[in-house]
Amino acid sequence: MTARNRELGGVLVAGVIAGTALASVTIARQSEISVSAISYGAVFLALYLAAHIVVRRTAPHADGALLPLAAVLTAFGLTLNYRLDPDDGGRQALWVLIGLGVFAAALVALRHDYRVLESYRYLFGVAAVFLLLLPSVPGLGERVNGVRLWIDLGPLRFQPGELAKICLILFLAGYLREKREVLAQGRLKDFGPLLAIWGAAMLVIVQTNDLGSALLNFGIFLAMLYVATGKALFVGAGLALFVGGAALLYNAIDRVHERVTIWLEPWTDERVFCALNGKLELRQNCASYQLVKSLYSIGNGGFGGTGLGEGTFTSTDGTQLIPALGTDFIYSAIAQELGLIGAAALLLCYMVFVARGMRIALQAQDGFSKLLAAGLTFGFALQTFVIVGGVLRLVPLTGITLPFVSYGGTSIVANFLLLAGLLLVSNRANSP
Repeated sequence: MTARNRELGGVLVAGVIAGTALASVTIARQSEISVSAISYGAVFLALYLAAHIVVRRTAPHADGALLPLAAVLTAFGLTLNYRLDPDDGGRQALWVLIGLGVFAAALVALRHDYRVLESYRYLFGVAAVFLLLLPSVPGLGERVNGVRLWIDLGPLRFQPGELAKICLILFLAGYLREKREVLAQGRLKDFGPLLAIWGAAMLVIVQTNDLGSALLNFGIFLAMLYVATGKALFVGAGLALFVGGAALLYNAIDRVHERVTIWLEPWTDERVFCALNGKLELRQNCASYQLVKSLYSIGNGGFGGTGLGEGTFTSTDGTQLIPALGTDFIYSAIAQELGLIGAAALLLCYMVFVARGMRIALQAQDGFSKLLAAGLTFGFALQTFVIVGGVLRLVPLTGITLPFVSYGGTSIVANFLLLAGLLLVSNRANSP
């Protein structure tokens, strides 16, 4: 069976999963299958069949597993967002449509040779810094939960940091491909432009208080530097710098101090000062309220889960128990309603996606393609680990999204661009 036929079979399976999950949610809510659930499932399948046709025409030799895996992940996201809020589910479906349109446009535009992007590496570097700087512009950026992540342009609100991540990977892939031999020799002058752009990006991130993206982008930088040079010393030095910087930020920025404290001690037996209301409260009723309720939600799911549509996410008076459930904490909702089995299945999809992405990087025949595929895949993997690890209290909590699943338009579009990049590299690597 060819890769494209395997892809078609996977897309059909993803469509069945999406339709079944949406039907289960509507049955739990209304005791009947609504027309909207059937239409959502049909539109979902039609969109991915159209995407499959585009891939078949523009990248016939690309990996056959990535598009079905993305379809399964978006099925998870659409189902949970529709279950939590039907309006959010409808908006998420619209963003999936836009994301697939951008995905198809990228494949068509770069079908002949995506390596032309390497010629614009410095432009991508400047664009990454510019996008990260946008939320700090007075009157343009919006502060949400203490961080400046969003840009408001009338009815449109987007998160430029998601697109900055893609631009940064393109810059690093081009620059490291050109300079990897001299970088491996460790000459300081050759690190100048790289460190200048990277330092500017890190300063912008600290200014906006978006430390989750700082961790993500720094990790991508170290991973791609190691792939380019093979020098573990660079990774060790980078980790040492990061630990030192984190220690300084812990003492200098209240938000960092608060996040680390919540991570280490989410529960207290004695009342502590609560910055939210200026009173003495148990920490689990104040700063760590969101994380603690999330852990309770995961524990309530048990092994098999409560079932789609049967989870408890609101109090008796209708108040949401876990703030930002559809974005930062959607993994908690999945773990409660689908249990350990469903949560593990979701993580397995991410693991297979990452494994296929790294396989593409190994198959690539030129330095730029190898670095691009490795950077895109590692960024995807690290983002998944950071958000799931934060929800499970393995690492301090950050405000980034779960790829393809969390509610958020910019994240959906950026992840479809990432998927298009991996398919283009795979197609070139596997072409006769």
